[in-house]
Amino acid sequence: MGLVLFFLFLTAALLVVASKTIRIVPQATVIMVERLGRFHKLADSGLHILVPFIDKPRGTYWTGTSPGLFSIDMREQFLDMPLQAAITRDNVQIVVDSVVYWQITDPLKAVYEVVDLIGGIMQLSVTGMRSVMGDMELDQCLSSREEINGKLRVILDEATDKWGVKVLRVDVKNINPPTDVRDTMEKQMTAERNRRALVLQAEGEREAAVTRADGEKQAAIANAEGGKASAILRAEGAAQARLLTAQAEAEAITRITEGMAQSLPQDHLESHVNMSASPAKAKLNNPTHYLITARYIEGLKDMAKSDNTRVIFIPVQTARLLGNAGAITEIFSRVRERT
Repeated sequence: MGLVLFFLFLTAALLVVASKTIRIVPQATVIMVERLGRFHKLADSGLHILVPFIDKPRGTYWTGTSPGLFSIDMREQFLDMPLQAAITRDNVQIVVDSVVYWQITDPLKAVYEVVDLIGGIMQLSVTGMRSVMGDMELDQCLSSREEINGKLRVILDEATDKWGVKVLRVDVKNINPPTDVRDTMEKQMTAERNRRALVLQAEGEREAAVTRADGEKQAAIANAEGGKASAILRAEGAAQARLLTAQAEAEAITRITEGMAQSLPQDHLESHVNMSASPAKAKLNNPTHYLITARYIEGLKDMAKSDNTRVIFIPVQTARLLGNAGAITEIFSRVRERT
């Protein structure tokens, strides 16, 4: 019985020694090995043999991790920050929700330069967030998240460089102002949208009015040009008609004169040319007088066509005598007025 207990004790001792001697480190993970309390070596991924009871892995006590964790993860990690209260430059208290992405670049510094690496990053993030938000107004904070992210990353990266940590980026997920401020902002946004709608409507009406006025202007110009061209064409047509009428009358007078010259004796032609001849013969031989008499007769025919018109025929000579008498009467009346 005693021999069995001895073998069991020996087996247990060998297992303990083996557990302290053999260390298998996963990929992307390192272990800080200390010998007699001092740093001895950095054990990266793979199989490592330690001197039992002399070499000992160094444990870490970081916020959010298991107490006495020996392995250190070298991969990129993220830290979801708790809600942080900050006050803007215009004295508005806001609550910020953010996340920090970081990676250990020097595990020796991460273990020996700071007691609580994750806790230190969290505290730096809180103070940096308050510092950045305190230099900006509320509207600028809500509209400049990229600027906030950049400033926070620079602050955290500079502060954690001596800890062997690289802050890759900082993302602000949400910024929550107080309820009354949100209500005021919503009212302001509604008013701004209404103003933009009215401005757009006014601009549309103005452009429509300008377009209509331009169209009316073009139409008026086209109508004026058309009226001008039409008037020119009518005037040219009337001028050509009068010219053709005058040419026809001239040709008629010429032909009448030639016909009268052929039909009348030579002595009548001489009396027509000679101013000392009798006026009656001159009138009979004058083709202009003949045309006027013909038009006078045609006018009387047109007047006689109406049913409500009475026509009294007066010889041309009598009408001229009456006209001369009227002229003589007017002359006597003017002489009396002068005397």
